[in-house]
Amino acid sequence: GKLTPVARLEPVNIGGVVVKGQAIELADTLSTQFASGAGDGLLGLAFGNINTVKPTTVKTPVENMISQSDIPKTAQLFTAKLGSWRDTDEPDKGESFYTFGFIDQETVTASGEDIHYTTVDKSKGFWMFDSTSATVNGKPIARAGNKAIADTGTTLALVDDNTCKAIYDAIEGAYYDNDSQGYVYPSNTALDKLPVVSFAVGDKQFVVQKEDLGFAEAKSGYVYGGIQSRGSMDMDILGDSFLKGIYAVSIDEL
Repeated sequence: GKLTPVARLEPVNIGGVVVKGQAIELADTLSTQFASGAGDGLLGLAFGNINTVKPTTVKTPVENMISQSDIPKTAQLFTAKLGSWRDTDEPDKGESFYTFGFIDQETVTASGEDIHYTTVDKSKGFWMFDSTSATVNGKPIARAGNKAIADTGTTLALVDDNTCKAIYDAIEGAYYDNDSQGYVYPSNTALDKLPVVSFAVGDKQFVVQKEDLGFAEAKSGYVYGGIQSRGSMDMDILGDSFLKGIYAVSIDEL
C-alpha cells in the first residue's frame, strides 16, 4: 500500500511561548547541507494561504498563537532582529531575536528612529510590499511597480538585474563570476570604498549595512556579494543581507 504523509500535532515551545497542537511535518529525506546545520527545522512565518500540508491544511504557529491567546488580539504581530558579531556594541550585544505579540521598545529607541509602516500585500502568502526604487551612492534607480518580500529564511538579498549591475558597477574590481554564479568583488576593498545601497520599503529608503554587502569568500582574493540577481522571479527577496540592518515589525491586520 501507499503511505499518505500526515502532519503530527505537538506542543511547540518558542522561547517560552507554548503553542498547543501545532502541526509538524516530518521530512522523508534531508539534504547534506541541512543535516549538517545547527537548526532542527523551519518555522514558517508566512501566511496560511500558502500552507502545503495535505490532505488537510493546518494552522501556522502564529495563527495558533492568536487563536490560543498566546499573543493578545490587539498585538497580532511578531518582530525580527538579526544581529551579528559586528554589533556587539549595541544594547542587545549583537544577539538575534524574535518577539511574538510585542515590540521590543529598547531596540526601537536604540535605532534613533520611529517605526515606519507600509501596507503588506498578503495575497501570495508572503510579507510583500511596494519597493519601487533603490539608490546606489545617492543615485536613484526607478523600479516602477516593483514588489519585494521580506524573508528571514533567505540569506542574501535578491533583486532585479539592473539594480544588481548598478551596485557592482560602483565597486572597483567587481564582476560577475561564472564559476561562483554571482557577483564578486576584491576581498581587500575598504568599507569606505563600498557604495551606500538602499531599497525602498513603501515610501522610505532603508540602507544595507556596508559590512553585509559581502557574504563570504568566493575564491581566493574575492568576496561573494550579499546582493545578487533574482533571476526570472518577478519580485525581490530582501533576505538577511538587508534585514540585518533593520528591526522588522510584522503586523497582521485581520
